[in-house]
Amino acid sequence: MQLRLRLRGARGVNPLSPLLRAWRSAPLAGVDEAGRGCLAGPVVAAAVILPWPPRLPGLADSKRLSAPQRESLHKRIEERALAVGIGVAEPAEIDALNVLRATHLAMRRAVAALPVTPSLVVVDGYPAHGLPLQQAALIDGDERFAPVSAASIVAKVFRDRIMLRCEAEFPGYGFALHKGYATPQHLQALSSLGPCRIHRMSFAPVAALCEPRLRVRGAGD
Repeated sequence: MQLRLRLRGARGVNPLSPLLRAWRSAPLAGVDEAGRGCLAGPVVAAAVILPWPPRLPGLADSKRLSAPQRESLHKRIEERALAVGIGVAEPAEIDALNVLRATHLAMRRAVAALPVTPSLVVVDGYPAHGLPLQQAALIDGDERFAPVSAASIVAKVFRDRIMLRCEAEFPGYGFALHKGYATPQHLQALSSLGPCRIHRMSFAPVAALCEPRLRVRGAGD
């Protein structure tokens, strides 16, 4: 079953009230992803079950937090959460499926990795196709609803750590700095070096900058 919730409600009515009631009565998981818009690296999804009340001040959309703030909150989330699940969709899966389907795959994997089965899954933005559990899609959930904020932070920190390791494996692209996003530095490196094994070849900026004859760095090395 899928529920679509909007943040606008009648005057004086909190549109999050149904979710808050559900959270108080049974385990509820927030789900969000990181890296969907990147040119390189995986999409990472996280599913987080927080207790009620969460007692985690400072939770917010991961994009609004600095790296030190995310790391600090990540540690507190891991200490406080009832369960955390991580799901990853690799670049080859993104190219094969398209990024939306790969994102939903990562979300399904994150929920499946939870050691506790939630009664409801709250996904940031739009519904995730194929989740076997009841879900609610919440626009701006990463800003408004603590379990989704926590999932946003966990996914972002986990993915950033992957990209830091990629910096050592694929030097010259600047992955430690831009984490795979389409910054001018990344585009310049991509134009000069060609794609490496973690680039998403189906993404137009990669395909446009790289001649088909260029050997993919890291493939078969």
